[in-house]
Amino acid sequence: MVDIYRPKIKICVSGAAETGHCSAKALDLSLELGRQIAKHDCILVTGATTGIPYWAAKGAKEAGGIVFGISPAISEREHLNKYHLPIDYHDVIMYTGAGYAGRNLQLTRCADAVITACGRMGTLNEFTIAFEENKLIGVLEGTGGMADMIRGIIEKSFRGPGKVIFNQNPKDLIEDVLTFIREEKTLDNY
Repeated sequence: MVDIYRPKIKICVSGAAETGHCSAKALDLSLELGRQIAKHDCILVTGATTGIPYWAAKGAKEAGGIVFGISPAISEREHLNKYHLPIDYHDVIMYTGAGYAGRNLQLTRCADAVITACGRMGTLNEFTIAFEENKLIGVLEGTGGMADMIRGIIEKSFRGPGKVIFNQNPKDLIEDVLTFIREEKTLDNY
């Protein structure tokens, strides 16, 4: 039964747009991450970009899900011609005109949780925004890049553990994240 009084849970997938440094299995894991988000009737939110988020979007669409992209560009033309970003596998793309830094802020704020897979500096930026705002974060370990460095970054930041869940299995990670979200929403009388 569909609950018309509650919006769907939105899960952001943050990760490397350029995946040359990611693990050999990172793209397959990202595809499965997108599938799991769709199978759990959630909306996938991405930075409307290439790489890890693109593969998650592809997985979500293959599983019949909804994908919402948030672009750094001001228009579809700029998205395609200046930023050279894709539009396929997205149901809706919001063009922010905010550049990458502004897009990252909007991307993390609009989601109920942020999942980090592989990643470079932009992914670290999205992680730190989510961490600073006490947002729930899932980390898909074993994908390389920032995702495999985050435990050490948290430890060396001397800011406490935050609300961060680690797992190497996309299905288990999404289920753990959803359990946490639902518990939090119940406590908030949502």
